[in-house]
Amino acid sequence: MSRSDPLTVTGLVLSSRPAGEFDRRIVLLTRELGRISCFANGARRLNSPLASLDSFCFGTFSLRTGRSAYAVQEARITARFTEVRQDIEAVCYGSYFLEVMDYVTRENNDESQLLLLLYQSLRALQAENIPNRLVRSVFEIKTVALEGEYFPPGPEDGFLEASLFAMRFIVENPPARLYTFRVSDEVLVQLEQAGHALMQRMTGHTFSSLEMLELLRSPLA
Repeated sequence: MSRSDPLTVTGLVLSSRPAGEFDRRIVLLTRELGRISCFANGARRLNSPLASLDSFCFGTFSLRTGRSAYAVQEARITARFTEVRQDIEAVCYGSYFLEVMDYVTRENNDESQLLLLLYQSLRALQAENIPNRLVRSVFEIKTVALEGEYFPPGPEDGFLEASLFAMRFIVENPPARLYTFRVSDEVLVQLEQAGHALMQRMTGHTFSSLEMLELLRSPLA
């Protein structure tokens, strides 16, 4: 394929920021190329077909390969996760998921399973019958497992057998099956503890969306 031939990828917008007067710089997590940076020329113009290209948008993107970056020529958006974006708590969770993916993924890596996990997790945030706290815990544990950094705890660590079973289910099943179970409040607390500890051990990073979420959930919020 020559440099002038368009390249079509399937992906989700992790971030979208102004670049110059009329353009946007977007970061895509793609099935084919891992995480890539692109420029959407003219996207800040009101009449641009790329004007609505923003974080959480999922679809197919036609790219042109430039000397130092990709340029978006066309975007066919199939999901915008509007329900997530319109709920302040859900958007904090969703933004945290985007931040994590931006941090752990790389260009030219096979990140297809992480993309699928992100997509399914955002869908789960839209489901009224799935607690957001459970979605976060599943997302964290599965992300660590997909990165090869999961070390299973045991009963000696104070975890209930039901919690250990839930963690095994998360680790062993594909992303499409993860949000098919419910747990007791006691198990949920232990999954939260495990997910947080695993993510901190793997990244050692502070995510701004998580700080906002914790502030939102504090008694003074």
